[in-house]
Amino acid sequence: MTKIALSLAAALMMTGAAMAETVKVGIAAEPYPPFASPDAAGAWTGWEVDMIGAVCKAAEMECEIVPVAWDGIIPSLTSGQIDAIMASMSITEERLKTIDFSDKYYNTPTVIVGPKGMDMAATPEGLAGKIIGVQVSTIHEAYVQKHFAATAAEVKLYQTQDEANQDLIAGRIDATQADSIALDAFLASAEGMACCESKGAVADDTEILGLGVGVGLRKGEDDLKAKFNAGIAKILADGTYEAVSKPYFASSIYGG
Repeated sequence: MTKIALSLAAALMMTGAAMAETVKVGIAAEPYPPFASPDAAGAWTGWEVDMIGAVCKAAEMECEIVPVAWDGIIPSLTSGQIDAIMASMSITEERLKTIDFSDKYYNTPTVIVGPKGMDMAATPEGLAGKIIGVQVSTIHEAYVQKHFAATAAEVKLYQTQDEANQDLIAGRIDATQADSIALDAFLASAEGMACCESKGAVADDTEILGLGVGVGLRKGEDDLKAKFNAGIAKILADGTYEAVSKPYFASSIYGG
């Protein structure tokens, strides 16, 4: 092989290696403010989008954000279409049967929201006879089916949390359950502020609600897991986590 051919082969190998180092990070294609949503130009913005940038920079990784439909995001990971998930995915025992997780990067309560003035508590008794709307294929659907379905009048499933919120505004459901931060954003909107209020946090169930939100990874990807863990640890230690979070939240959402 000539020197030119060798140089070309080496260049191709280096290009292939560089391409292989790009980590495809999947986010949910459905808007989930304030964590991730597209702006008017179609660019994805939000706390979790900024967090992806911060973690990848700290871990010295080149990352590419790839929107994927929520109900197909784990299959996209396991099939190799993406390399990681950063989409507010809670670390649960059920998911750990299929994928692995990094250390947590946030942990917030799960709450029930309903109409202002309606006597309702975030308990099976408080939601008895109520129509509850929840996003499909989430920990919240699993929680509602386990704890509230037996006493509820109906459990309605939605492709996105926004659809559930809109039906709550319209009076087609009596309550919805989701992460407190996502519902705080809804309650801060003009429509949410006018119609609804938090009815409190649900009772903890770590088997379903998990141990916080982590980066979803394929099993056996120990090196990539170590990089994400190192990135998360670094931004927590050097103040970057707080700096990224401050424009979005009044207090830390890292949790205990």
